[in-house]
Amino acid sequence: MRSLLLTAAFGGLILSSTPSFAHVTLDVREAPADSYYKLVLNVPHGCAGSATTRLRVRIPDGVTGVKPQPKPGWEVATVKTKLATPAKGSHGETLTETVSEVAWSGGKLLDEHFDQFMMQVHLPNAAAGTILYFPVVQECEKGITRWIEVPQPGAKPGGLKEPAPALRLTPKR
Repeated sequence: MRSLLLTAAFGGLILSSTPSFAHVTLDVREAPADSYYKLVLNVPHGCAGSATTRLRVRIPDGVTGVKPQPKPGWEVATVKTKLATPAKGSHGETLTETVSEVAWSGGKLLDEHFDQFMMQVHLPNAAAGTILYFPVVQECEKGITRWIEVPQPGAKPGGLKEPAPALRLTPKR
């Protein structure tokens, strides 16, 4: 009995420390500031049993160099936005616009399957502990799920029903 209780307690500890797989999430929770990084969006299911047919992600301010990875059977598109103030690119070039949204569409991800959607980005040179949110809209054959909720300043994200995937910046390497 004691062994069973210890196993159950340990299992509960493991489960409480792992990310929820019921939401669209990033495969990592932290990444170094001012670095190139491969972001992986995990899509664990469709919308209430319906297949996913389109996924859109909004890119947070300060994130540049966005290059989405093509997926067989899906079309990929980007939306570019003019920067209010030009910025320096990683190779010293002047950036006047940046990708503000990436969308994959035309494919079909059944509810009983999962998939990953990837992009390379350059993360901003921001303070360690800064959290970047990547709101996602998941469109399905029937319905839409908006993973766009961001916690209020000082609030814990645990109570959000449809949280936006989040990435905490760590110190620059």
